[in-house]
Amino acid sequence: MAELTDENRATELRNTVVDQLKEGGWITSSSVEAALRQVPRHLAVPEVSLEDAYSTYNAVVTQEDAEGVHTSSVSAPQIQAMQLEQAEIEPGCHVLEIGTNGPNAAYLAELTGPGGQVTTVDIDPAPADRARRFLSETGYTDVNVIVADGEYGVPDRAPFDAIVVTVGAWDIPPAWTDQLKEGGRLVVPLRINGLTRTYAFVKRDGVLTATSAHVCGFVAMRGNGAHNAQQFTLPGDEGVSLRFDDGVPIDPQLLAGALNTPRVETWTGISVASNEPIGTLQMYVATMVPGYCNMFIDPERATGKIGPTNLNFSLVAVDGPNFAYVVIRRSDDRKSAEFGVHAFGPDGEGAAHRLAEAIRTWGKTHRSGPDPRITVYPAGTADDRVSGDRVIDKVHRRISISWPLAP
Repeated sequence: MAELTDENRATELRNTVVDQLKEGGWITSSSVEAALRQVPRHLAVPEVSLEDAYSTYNAVVTQEDAEGVHTSSVSAPQIQAMQLEQAEIEPGCHVLEIGTNGPNAAYLAELTGPGGQVTTVDIDPAPADRARRFLSETGYTDVNVIVADGEYGVPDRAPFDAIVVTVGAWDIPPAWTDQLKEGGRLVVPLRINGLTRTYAFVKRDGVLTATSAHVCGFVAMRGNGAHNAQQFTLPGDEGVSLRFDDGVPIDPQLLAGALNTPRVETWTGISVASNEPIGTLQMYVATMVPGYCNMFIDPERATGKIGPTNLNFSLVAVDGPNFAYVVIRRSDDRKSAEFGVHAFGPDGEGAAHRLAEAIRTWGKTHRSGPDPRITVYPAGTADDRVSGDRVIDKVHRRISISWPLAP
């Protein structure tokens, strides 16, 4: 009787999750709705409660390394629904999932139907074993589970109508486009200058064009596709580290004496409501401001000299021996906040002004507007074939970013 009660409770929680995702706009198709109502995801994570297994917006971490870094997880239903909608899987599709734990592969199997084929690959045998047990227990025995480095796809089962990547990627390796059919869709959490969005790309003539993008967070890719950001700790007692995700634009040693200069403050006049999304501001600064990086402050060493800002993640612009970072000040009623800039260095005033002007430009021309247009070309593509407001070069790709004006 207890087992029956648990299954009834699981069904109730599963349906509640789907109802919430429909109401929030994350589920928009009947096929994705049916898949999420059907798959008993809690059986993949028997070590947690039903409530945790069916938390709408929280992942279940299933593995950590010796330093406590998450190396495997079952993504939150909201993230999974988001990517499934981006992938536009139809019955009969041949799909590759990179990164596995079981439930998402089952959703893909529901979407492809008996005439389709799902292959899921993971570099780590542990999550692959978890996926095999779950898929066997729940009847999805036709899903192919493979242990291999997802950087190279699965050539023996290519080509694919869609590739869905469920690990955070810094670059897009050639195998992912080589093994994708013309017109196929690649859904991937791609990191650009430290900011991750899950993009849906369509392949045309070897070029990937993004059709949608959503803010997300994923366990980082391991194996040959892993990428470590470069980090520089500023001298002094503040515990300040700057992290450069796409290369260091200057010699960080130039910043050695920056914290010994007076702090410059300026305010932009750009305010946002407390519930207003600012994802486009973050992306605009990250892609359009020279010398962009992220700042992290050790909370045990912070003295308040730098702040008020998020100790775990701040938008920063480095300019030679100067650096400036974004701050906010809330209104008295806490319903809005104004963006400002603090800066250090021999030309802190100039550095603050330049970053503040970028925020004002966003406020005047891109606020409430669409996400940037992202187009991904193979590395080595000639400059005259790549257009955009900014091009970021990675190992395998050239990423073009264009900012349309807000209506």
